[in-house]
Amino acid sequence: MASQESLVFTVARRSTELITPEKPTPYEYKLLSDIDDQEGFRFQIPNIQFYRKRDNFADVQNLDPVKVIREALSKTLVFYYPLAGRVREGAGRKLSVECTGEGVLFVEADADVTLEQFGDTIQPPFPCFKELLFDVPGSTGILDCPLLHIQVTRLKCGGFILASRINHTLCDAAGLVQFMTALSEIARGASAPSVSPLWQRELLSARDPPRITCTHHEYDDVAEINMPLDDMAHRSFFFGPTEIHTLRQLVPPRLRKSSSFELLTACLWLCRTRSLQLDPEEEVRIHCVVNARTKFVPPILPLGYYGNAFVYPAALTTAGKLCESPLGYALQLVKQTKEVVTEEYMRSVADLMVLKGRPHYTVARTYIVSDLSHAGFKEVDFGWGKPVYGGPDGGLPVASFYVPYKNKKGENGTVIAVMLPAYAMKKFVVELENMLKNNNSLVSHNALQHIRSAI
Repeated sequence: MASQESLVFTVARRSTELITPEKPTPYEYKLLSDIDDQEGFRFQIPNIQFYRKRDNFADVQNLDPVKVIREALSKTLVFYYPLAGRVREGAGRKLSVECTGEGVLFVEADADVTLEQFGDTIQPPFPCFKELLFDVPGSTGILDCPLLHIQVTRLKCGGFILASRINHTLCDAAGLVQFMTALSEIARGASAPSVSPLWQRELLSARDPPRITCTHHEYDDVAEINMPLDDMAHRSFFFGPTEIHTLRQLVPPRLRKSSSFELLTACLWLCRTRSLQLDPEEEVRIHCVVNARTKFVPPILPLGYYGNAFVYPAALTTAGKLCESPLGYALQLVKQTKEVVTEEYMRSVADLMVLKGRPHYTVARTYIVSDLSHAGFKEVDFGWGKPVYGGPDGGLPVASFYVPYKNKKGENGTVIAVMLPAYAMKKFVVELENMLKNNNSLVSHNALQHIRSAI
């Protein structure tokens, strides 16, 4: 059976369509919030979901996932009509959505491949992603372009793949899942989403007057060092109960109640920094994406809010200090970073955007991690059951996403895609193996088997 890396197949696509709302929708301008409206969000979020064939159809008209999803999309856009509009830029680089009803991109496709041919382990990265989401010319911009792009690809086995991209300034992962859940509910016959979408972006707009009240190292202006992108390696690693137990034994007793996310982040940051072989005096940082929806007391973001509602505070240290210290040092920094996020921190970020020209987050010697374990991508059911895999198509040179995953042994855990220069990836694997060897032999053996099987 071919692996995803060696799998070759052909995709036949129909002409690109613009899917518009089924009914007339309001024409208006809607301002994005000052959390939405930052340079670091001016890109498109890719996502991919794999579905098996559905048996026992009661209605033969519903056999075609393309037809079901296309029709559901038109109906869903009545409720999420801003997504059928276009982003415009105004004074001070302020973004808004012109609700024109022009529609979203939709591509119908067929592939001469079965789901089984993707192998026993369907996980990122997906080298075939460009085949499964055709790069429609002129579709990748942020301004004056369609805000959502979907391709539904039928497979020979009766299953299908839904790949998508959405303008990040409109929503975060939670917002995207809210939309996809609404789409799936309507595909299954609902007349309206179970959660009504709410715009209300003014809730996360800057104060008047704006004032920066917190320290925001995630937006430090530092000299950039370009990571060579011409020879990159992209691999996934599975971490289950065995690996988490192993890591937990490597930190002081006072830190052993840390969350799995905190342990994994400390581990990956340390191994990644060691693998890049930086100058010991160089400053390195970790950005932990923190969902701020629960940080407001009392809560101010209503159920149904689908805008960006997260921040990514940074922890700083030097490469030398991080690499020479035990895992507990990195773990303590990660924990402290997460703890700084409060309502005031969120307000301060929105104000910083206005006062400092909507800057990009710091990229140089930075690693960004985002936990999607509870985002809900794996719960999106269009009537074919839950996806075999649902989530990002992989990692980025400076970022990794934590995706819930069940391996072929039936163990629940987390799969994490890492992208590094090829020379660094070899060292990263060695560093990770060495870290897992530092515990009892039985646990280490099992953990190393998982790491090796993932690469």
